[in-house]
Amino acid sequence: VQDNVPPFCTSPGAASINGTIDTEDANFIQNVEVDLQGNVPGLPGPEYTGAGGEYGFPGLVNGANYTVTPDKNVDPLNGVTTYDLVLISKHILGIEALPTPYKMIAADINNSGSISTIDMVELRKLILFIDTEFQNNTSWRFVDAEFVFPNANNPWATSFPEVFSINDLNGSAFADFVGVKTGDVNGSAIANDLMSGDDRNAVGDLIFNIDNVDMVAGEQYTVNFNAKDFANILGYQFTLAFDKDAVEFVNVESGKLADLDANNFGMSLLEEGVITTSWNATQAASLENADVVFSVTFTAKSNTQLSDVISVNSRYTKAEGYNGNAEFLNIGLTFNNGSVVSGDFDLYQNQPNPFKAETVIGFNLP
Repeated sequence: VQDNVPPFCTSPGAASINGTIDTEDANFIQNVEVDLQGNVPGLPGPEYTGAGGEYGFPGLVNGANYTVTPDKNVDPLNGVTTYDLVLISKHILGIEALPTPYKMIAADINNSGSISTIDMVELRKLILFIDTEFQNNTSWRFVDAEFVFPNANNPWATSFPEVFSINDLNGSAFADFVGVKTGDVNGSAIANDLMSGDDRNAVGDLIFNIDNVDMVAGEQYTVNFNAKDFANILGYQFTLAFDKDAVEFVNVESGKLADLDANNFGMSLLEEGVITTSWNATQAASLENADVVFSVTFTAKSNTQLSDVISVNSRYTKAEGYNGNAEFLNIGLTFNNGSVVSGDFDLYQNQPNPFKAETVIGFNLP
């Protein structure tokens, strides 16, 4: 047998550290940077896990001390939606506790060692694109797979190891980790390239009804997003797009939906003609038809029709709703009780523009 891959065959008696990194649901986590530190010179550089979540450091010196540290701090919104806020809220209020220590760690958004409404505020800012990363946390956390939580109802009762350390390495050692996606308490994060995308099937539509109007340049218009069959709803989120060349945003106001206020809207993307919104409740809510859920005021820049300048899509905050049975709903608009508009086929401006080396081209397939 010949080893044709550098560093080729190691000397007799060489040691190694190997392991796999996966979620508590046994989904391998890809592209985790695994760093090795030790008290001997010439240590190899970081390893990156493949689609099978594996990594390995061969050719190590026996008798030395080593520390393995995994890290992955990209794509903070992977697996994160308003539905996670629903589950975190139920946990805080004692209605339905998060079932495992790992999910509790995922709910600790600000890395304070507890779960509170502050974590919900921080997570909603991320969903609304007010924040683009976790302010005091990383996108993924990693716990030594051999660690047993002394108190499964309080993972912070004792410190849990997020590195693997070994003294006087002798032969081969194995260091596996359980990865926790911060903010994802329902286990929907995509951990590797072999996992399929979101395959949840919507059971219906959550519709907002709007009175279509002919807009005259210079005039101000308040657009009411009215309830239409708004029954047994736990939450929703979506991106509201408007043509910034045709209208100018003025303000947004809440309506009859409880606990909906300015904190449920993201205004950081107004220059792109985008408003993000996210709302949830602990108990499912219902409204009468034609009740105003919220209102957005615009000033027309040109003579146009309202239905031509606003739409719902998933460009930033994904458009989806949730009913009291934890089932998913499509989000749509109707104008004067006409046909449902759930988002057009859209090809968006590349970001950034201009760009060097790489850019992102977004699109919407309803």
